Amino acid sequence: MTATFEPRVVVVTGGAGFIGSNLVRWILHNVRDISVVNVDALTYAGTRASLTDVETEHGRDGSGRYFFRQLDVRDNDGVAQLLAGDTRDTLDGRSVPAPDAVLHLAAETHVDRSIASASAFVSTNVQGTMTLLDAVKVELDARPRDFRLINVSTDEVYGSLGEHDPAFSESHALRPNSPYSASKAGADCLVRAYVETHGLPCITTRSSNNYGPYQFPEKLIPYMIARALRDETLPIYGDGGNVRDWLHVEDHVEALWRVCTHGRIEDEVYNIGGRAERRNIDVARTILSVLEKPASRIEFVADRPGHDRRYALDGTRIRERLDWTPSRSFDEGLRETIRWYVDHQDWWQRALARSSHHAAF
Repeated sequence: MTATFEPRVVVVTGGAGFIGSNLVRWILHNVRDISVVNVDALTYAGTRASLTDVETEHGRDGSGRYFFRQLDVRDNDGVAQLLAGDTRDTLDGRSVPAPDAVLHLAAETHVDRSIASASAFVSTNVQGTMTLLDAVKVELDARPRDFRLINVSTDEVYGSLGEHDPAFSESHALRPNSPYSASKAGADCLVRAYVETHGLPCITTRSSNNYGPYQFPEKLIPYMIARALRDETLPIYGDGGNVRDWLHVEDHVEALWRVCTHGRIEDEVYNIGGRAERRNIDVARTILSVLEKPASRIEFVADRPGHDRRYALDGTRIRERLDWTPSRSFDEGLRETIRWYVDHQDWWQRALARSSHHAAF
């Protein structure tokens, strides 16, 4: 497999969030002679503290390859200036170079929050993506160049699977069941429309559930770890039989880079699956076992509305066309993740304190 696209300056939107911060770190560590511009509005789930090491090693006083711009992707003028290379680093005032790739991860992502209030999800996920698409179109019309926009989406846009249904392929119809997944499906459809109508060089990826370091403790795995460490009960929706396909975040970010540099616009969508289906109840039990906490800590609670029963992704396309498969087993990755949260309790406790009015517990 030969490289088809070699960006020199990459923008990561949502780069202070969970997947974004891991992606920024991975690119700077694994790709030589590349600069990364982290664009983040620093909402409750995004924090510069997730990239302290990156700022030290690659910021102004390090390699100089890392830039940070505090910016909301819904800001038309700000996004246009960013793409044109007409903006400055929020932290130190350095001129930020114009990018030739954008990996778009900025999004509201928590399903429960979207059920309580959908407006922020539509605004950020749909309007934000449209703002970015419009800005890319204007920029490439004014200054044509080889360019890629990678729209990072979710398996939840496909809806729910039955126990024995085959995994979702890229050709599966979109049938989102939560306001969150509906907003992501809307963004995916906009990306497709801009490719077909305007010829923009965009690719969408859809991944299964991520886990790993620096994940805000409102999502299942860090939520359960944090509650177990605080000797609290672990609330499980319904009967605990909901199944998710788990993907370690470092496997995911490697796949995103593979799509960015080798993916074909003609393929349109790549599923990124973890090949690790687990019931929620079994994930909770494993966490308690590793932390040597009693299984009696599990507490079954009323199920949430529209709770999808099962997700699973068919990764044939990315495996056969881009030669990518996940490298971590779930058992290994989960134990590593538990150790990380045990060793970084200050990080997640500060995250909860910073947004106590948002926290689920």
